[in-house]
Amino acid sequence: MSRATTNDRSAVPHAADSHDMIRVHGARENNLRDISVEIPKRRLTVFTGVSGSGKSSLVFDTVAAESQRLINETYSAFVQGFMPAAARPDVDVLDGLTTVIAVDQQRMGGDPRSTVGTATDANAMLRILFSRLGAPHIGGPKAYSFNVASVSGAGAVTLARGGQKVKERREFSVTGGMCPRCEGRGTVTDLDLTQLFDDSKSLNEGALTVPGYKPGGWNHRLYSESGLFDPDRPIRSFTKKQLADFLHREPVRMKIAGINMTYEGLLPRIRKSMLAKDKEAMQPHIREFVERAVTFTTCPDCGGTRLSAGARSSKIKGISIADACAMQISDLAKWVSGLDEPSVAPLLAKLRHTLDSFVEIGLGYLSLDRAAGTLSGGEAQRVKMIRHLGSALTDVTYVFDEPTTGLHPHDIQRMNGLLLRLRDKGNTVLVVEHKPEVIAIADHVVDLGPGAGAAGGTVCFEGGVEGLRSSGTVTGRHFDDRAALKESLREPSGVLEIRGASAHNLRGVDVDVPLGVLTVVTGVAGSGKSSLIHGSVPASAGVVSVDQTPIRGSRRSNPATYTGLLEPVRKAFAKANGVKPALFSANSEGACPTCNGAGVVYTDLAMMAGVATTCEDCEGKRFDASVLEYRLGGRDISEVLEMPVAEAAEFFGSGEARTPAAHRILERLVDVGLGYLTLGQPLTTLSGG
Repeated sequence: MSRATTNDRSAVPHAADSHDMIRVHGARENNLRDISVEIPKRRLTVFTGVSGSGKSSLVFDTVAAESQRLINETYSAFVQGFMPAAARPDVDVLDGLTTVIAVDQQRMGGDPRSTVGTATDANAMLRILFSRLGAPHIGGPKAYSFNVASVSGAGAVTLARGGQKVKERREFSVTGGMCPRCEGRGTVTDLDLTQLFDDSKSLNEGALTVPGYKPGGWNHRLYSESGLFDPDRPIRSFTKKQLADFLHREPVRMKIAGINMTYEGLLPRIRKSMLAKDKEAMQPHIREFVERAVTFTTCPDCGGTRLSAGARSSKIKGISIADACAMQISDLAKWVSGLDEPSVAPLLAKLRHTLDSFVEIGLGYLSLDRAAGTLSGGEAQRVKMIRHLGSALTDVTYVFDEPTTGLHPHDIQRMNGLLLRLRDKGNTVLVVEHKPEVIAIADHVVDLGPGAGAAGGTVCFEGGVEGLRSSGTVTGRHFDDRAALKESLREPSGVLEIRGASAHNLRGVDVDVPLGVLTVVTGVAGSGKSSLIHGSVPASAGVVSVDQTPIRGSRRSNPATYTGLLEPVRKAFAKANGVKPALFSANSEGACPTCNGAGVVYTDLAMMAGVATTCEDCEGKRFDASVLEYRLGGRDISEVLEMPVAEAAEFFGSGEARTPAAHRILERLVDVGLGYLTLGQPLTTLSGG
């Protein structure tokens, strides 16, 4: 009797097993149009659709963002005060969420000290290994770190002992592995003096060619009226002391032109005022000067290894830590596997697993000393994946943003295997993807569209892969498309010569790149494509590089400001109304005084999520009411910024609002498929594509 009762109970599913869906209802983040979807847990779900259709808005900005926000709320108010406060996504219901680990395509930190080894903790394990087994023994793990400088000092310290204050002499020393010449960067910067001044001229004749150092300006008067040298004498005829004062003198207070000022040599002054700044934040003419005047050369003392002589001298089986970091990771994994030392067995096992994960994920061609900032978006994403491959966590939601970007078909199969492995451990895997090879392995597909921007944001299809093929959606129709070869080819107009290319893994490559035609450089991931084009093209070739670096900008930046479109538009409005162009800038005189041109008013609630409310005075239009009275072609400036690019191209192409300079920029935006963007859409809301 009791056995029968037990069987009856087992037929009823447990209440805990009923939560097998992530339910999203009424999602309106960015361009999503009040959509509702149900995502199965412990399955591989692929989100498809054209670029800008709302895939990232649903997966990253809604599901992943809300999961992270809810996890942050479990911490104490004290801890939350140190964490970035995120607002709740614009969605009615989010149910059944699990912990989300987002593995996106954002480039890894571009800090020159960050390498593949430091980003994955492989370097930390190697440092401990060499501090235990390296001969000669030079110190602890810090002695093998290129981020720790060697310092020593001595002095008197005051102690309270037996009610009396006693002074004692103390000495201390820290042995670090940093190369003192390049300070652990591997390269030294040199300024090309011929780009800073013309030594055949005197200062008064305009010898200085640095931007902002024209005769008459304060930067110029600092040198010409310092009294340290004759401003009418050519720089090449300066004495040794005068040249040292001009180029290298340490900061010193002195009276110049009747004013107390700090005089400083030209080289340290330029390093502080220009080279210490972020290149992206510089004005174009200053950035162009810096790129022309600054040369980066391998540090002559450490040979680019970043390490001190002591760290390079300590070896295990003839290999130093510098040699180990310079090895291809697949070779390093074999070397580590050959080490058999019981005293560090747990460390060796962990290091082997990390290095084997690199090989398994298709990054065995990298080396640990490769700068993290030089990795492509796809490589950076896979390096982040390494942390999760051996994780014992289950029932986690992993979110991937186009994990196959930049991968050869050979590598896509390997990536598919990794995604399926994560799923088979009992995890929910959500993938934003375009490649048919990845869509084909999905358990569930959510297709967004039908178009991009305002034409997207709706669910076109939900279901299995076979259902997608026959669904008639844009993705379904193109699922089995294959590219056709061209019948006729253009003739090149010349060649760009690359000789002896040896950047990263290139081995003295000689290539003639044809000019005037579209040339594609192919090969498996890590074969040297980027090294050939970005690292080996001569600086004098005048090549413009368009890479995967994300656009930098705040909520105030938009396609109109970034492309330079707003300049001719402001001038056209000013000319039509007889007022100043500055009135038509939401960052200048025309800004709404209440929200300062932001369109929203932010209320900071400390560790709680801040609240952004639409400005009541301008109703989110960002401009002062008086500015909106001025019109061009029947539209005010806020209405122009709300136009999609395609509509604006027609508006500025003919009639009263005809502005050729604006029309040219808009046509280029339409040509690259961005006709759906509105001119005033904040850059922070744009997808990667």
